[in-house]
Amino acid sequence: MTTVFAAVFAGQLAGTIEQDPLVNFQNQNEFSTWNAVNDGVMGGRSVGKIKSTTDGAMQFFGTLSLENNGGFASIRSGRLQVEMDPQEAFRVRVKGDGRTYIFNLYPKTRRMAFSYRASLPTVAGEWTEVTVPLEDFTPTSFGRRVQNKGPLSPDQISGIGFMLSDKKAGPFELEIQWVRIEPASVEDSP
Repeated sequence: MTTVFAAVFAGQLAGTIEQDPLVNFQNQNEFSTWNAVNDGVMGGRSVGKIKSTTDGAMQFFGTLSLENNGGFASIRSGRLQVEMDPQEAFRVRVKGDGRTYIFNLYPKTRRMAFSYRASLPTVAGEWTEVTVPLEDFTPTSFGRRVQNKGPLSPDQISGIGFMLSDKKAGPFELEIQWVRIEPASVEDSP
């Protein structure tokens, strides 16, 4: 017991204690609350799906199509209990295909096609950890920035999601292992 306390105390002093992930796909139960929402809701033909991987991640994959005014594929969590301060950030462990995805936050007052979004760059075939401060998320509706809408208060976040809408038709693949909340000062690491 003394050893555990000393290790925890030493870790706190060194700043190495990590919070439990907000979402951790190494836990198979996480998958049941996620679903895909693609441009088919507007007549498009993009296909986005999810599945678990052997290395404990959720794979978001499919084909982006620009036919019938389409062009997006997305996945969304169910309701989440998000506890964070405005100066904190999301840290996401991802392996992508080199494309830039969108990281969405959904407010409790959900309106159709409304979210706060931030860019989520990926490196083809490599695991990276990307830090996105809460202040980097901008309000959008149908992919367009909403003017005169303030920043999202952390206590109003009810869910998260990932989207691809880069106007490049073809296959895509993004793996997400976990999402954490951390101090915004943590730097990205490859």
